[in-house]
This record gives sequence, structure tokens and C-alpha cells, in this order.
Amino acid sequence: MNIGGRSNKGLVRETNQDCMYLPKVNCLPLFIVADGMGGHKAGEVASRLTVDIISKEIMQNASYISNLKFASKIIKDAIKLANKEVFDYSLSHVECKGMGTTVTLGYVYNNSFIVAHVGDSRAYYLRNKKLVRITEDHSLVNELIKTGEITRSEALTHPQRNVILRAVGTSIDIDIDMDIVEINTSDIFIICSDGLTNMIGESKLQDIFEKTEDIEHACELAIESAIKKGGKDNITVIGIRF
Repeated sequence: MNIGGRSNKGLVRETNQDCMYLPKVNCLPLFIVADGMGGHKAGEVASRLTVDIISKEIMQNASYISNLKFASKIIKDAIKLANKEVFDYSLSHVECKGMGTTVTLGYVYNNSFIVAHVGDSRAYYLRNKKLVRITEDHSLVNELIKTGEITRSEALTHPQRNVILRAVGTSIDIDIDMDIVEINTSDIFIICSDGLTNMIGESKLQDIFEKTEDIEHACELAIESAIKKGGKDNITVIGIRF
């Protein structure tokens, strides 16, 4: 695997409330992007707590994984635990009331890429010059697109474009989307926050990762492109080439 990852606060936000997890050498093949939300630094707390709890839980249980079904269960249980911990923290710390975070993660098990997803960060794979979105945005504007009330281009400027319908830590219950993609040689998997895709779009994202051999450099170029377009939000991207 060739792995890269970059995060930037952008040009508008005062702090970076995104958080990511990349594996160290010979370590857990886990990749996480979390995009926090909440007043002051609450979103930063939510995303960091979520990434720390999920990575720790999966790391502690990875040696017990014997099949895809059990791997998926461990991942879901880790996200559920993070949801409870973030929710409880928000109740006991008034400055963090209502905080939450998206989470989109990938885990490599044998020849499969397991994706777990809550919110509007995204996971893609690039194969044979085609970029495929794995995840579905849990957002108000995506629901409006599906019902035909607005177009995708209108969603980019919709006044409620930042409203998400699912998040970690905003409720005691959580609904998690799970997907499994079989890995092919030369596949590139991408996980990113909406601060990237809202700025550069999927065609530009594909172009960057197709034409850039080094994944770390591709992540850098993606961030730079989003900043050139205005950098209106925190921007995080992870790339994995097989």
C-alpha cells in the first residue's frame, strides 16, 4: 500500500475541527476521517474523541478478527462506543453541549476494504479511470436531491447545505452504514471531509489522483486545489493505493 493523508483548516475557519487517523508502519490498516461540529472548540473535541476511541477499540480487538462479518461487528461496536462517549461528554460539559462529528473509516481485511460511515464525509474508490462513491451523504440537501426538490449544483449553495441528519455523539442512538469493496490491484481508495468535495468536486478529485503517482503528493494537491477555490471549510483527505 502507498498511503498519504493531509488536513488543513482552510482559509475561513479559526480552528481545524477535522481529525484523521493513519496507520503507522506495520500497524493496523485503519483509516479514519472525522469532521467535528459544535461551538467554539466543541467540534474539535468530538472529532478527536471519536478517532481516539474508534482506533483504540479496533486495535485492541483486531487480533480476534477471523472473518469479514466479525470485522464489521468490531468496527460498528467501536463507533457505537464512540457515540456514547461523545454524547455523555457533551452532557457533562456545558461548553460542548450539542457537539458531534461525522465519521468515515476504511479497514483493510485480506482483500476487502470495509467502509463504515455516519454523516457527510465521503469514501471513494478509483478503478480503471472511474471514480465510484461508496458512501451516501446523510445530509438534508442530499435528501432534497433524492426527492428532486433541488439539483446537485443547487445543493452547493443551499442555505441548509451544512445540515447533517446523522452524526456521532448527537443522540444516544446511532445508525451506521456499512459497505465492503473487493480490492483490485492498482485501486485507489479516498476518504475525505466535505471541505474538500464542496470545493473541488469529484471530477477534479479524480483528475488529481489519476495523474499523481505519489499518494502523499496527490493529497497535498487536493488540499491546495480546495484552498485555491476558497477553502471555506476544514479540509481533510486520505489516499490509499493498492
